[in-house]
Amino acid sequence: MTNPDTLHYSSIIIGAGQAGLAMSYCLSQQQIDHLVLEKSDCIAPNWRRQRWDSFCLVTPNWQCQLPGMHYQGDDPNGFMVKDEIIEYLDMYYEHSKAPVRFNSPATSVEKRGNRFYITTPKQNYSADHVIVACGSYHKPHILPQAAAMPDHIQHIHSSNYRNAEQLPEGEVMVVGTGQSGSQIAEDLHLKGRTVHLCVGTAPRVNRRYRGKDVVNWLDEMHYYETTIDKHPEGANAPHATNHYVTGRDGGRDINLRVFAEQGMHLYGRLKHCRDGIIEFNDDLANNLAYADKVAARIRDSIERYIQENKIDAPADENIHSNYLPAHCAQIDMNHGKISAVVWATGFTTDYSWLKLGVFNEKGNPLQNRGISPERGLYFLGLNWMNTWGSGRFYHVGRDAEYIANAITLNQHQAITA
Repeated sequence: MTNPDTLHYSSIIIGAGQAGLAMSYCLSQQQIDHLVLEKSDCIAPNWRRQRWDSFCLVTPNWQCQLPGMHYQGDDPNGFMVKDEIIEYLDMYYEHSKAPVRFNSPATSVEKRGNRFYITTPKQNYSADHVIVACGSYHKPHILPQAAAMPDHIQHIHSSNYRNAEQLPEGEVMVVGTGQSGSQIAEDLHLKGRTVHLCVGTAPRVNRRYRGKDVVNWLDEMHYYETTIDKHPEGANAPHATNHYVTGRDGGRDINLRVFAEQGMHLYGRLKHCRDGIIEFNDDLANNLAYADKVAARIRDSIERYIQENKIDAPADENIHSNYLPAHCAQIDMNHGKISAVVWATGFTTDYSWLKLGVFNEKGNPLQNRGISPERGLYFLGLNWMNTWGSGRFYHVGRDAEYIANAITLNQHQAITA
């Protein structure tokens, strides 16, 4: 028997970021009764509180296509900075009229019979459908080597980095070269800080090629319509590291070889740390070569498209560099000039509150385009849930509409059963 203090909704969405708001809009279009539970005191808290001051989108503004409110500004090929992204989401919140209950973290989701039961600190809920729209970046991850570094070193995760001024005077080590690590390294570099960058296996991409943003070329080539079942890497696609590039100052390449020529210190991946001495893998050359290979492969695919379609395009003006710093096997952090380490080493997931057997051995959700094996449970906003844009402003609305249609069908089947 249901507790009379439990509030029931047809659908409950967990998370009020872009995915949760898009889901709310699509459910409203289907006239499905629902509620959005948000653990924080505002919408999209990660955009507000886990981005550095100079953060901007790496995809052009025209890709901001939340359902019912696509980008309508005067700079479709520009890149929104942090404050503009937040403004866009605030406007979308007003537009969607999403029924959000703030300060309501879901501490437990269970299923009894055909109904889900959601516990929050202040109120219990039940629902016929639950949509988990809180992404997969839950807990900042810092490598265990941090514990073996000298006490005077200040450690900060990329999600807490804001600007160069918040770090103590001295040189800075950045660990990780995904989008966050590469862009933070550039931010520090532009501020005149001496940067030591541990280079991983992330690929890179040129910002522009032959007169057009690479994203525009790839969209024209229908790359972003590729679904995960047709992706060359298949099930591994969601776990691949994003290509590093930036939209800063109108958009440009991030080329670590060029940074090194300008004085940035590059190393291989962090191996281990003992007694304050850090050792690095001897893989810097391979990692830089791999990044260049991926960038070249993308350029080559665009070039084939240009030639096959006889497109008149200007010459390539990208800066190319073959510079390779000498391998450095180790550095002593005890008496060196490094005062801080920025850990751009990603996040781990935490679905411990979701008391349902819908995860694989690695703890990742089992789902097919957002539909889980547990009837009535859905996921939204995950990387490569259906296409490259599933975890972004570009296609999250498409996935939300797909799930809304699935919920409508589920309701109809329940009524006619």
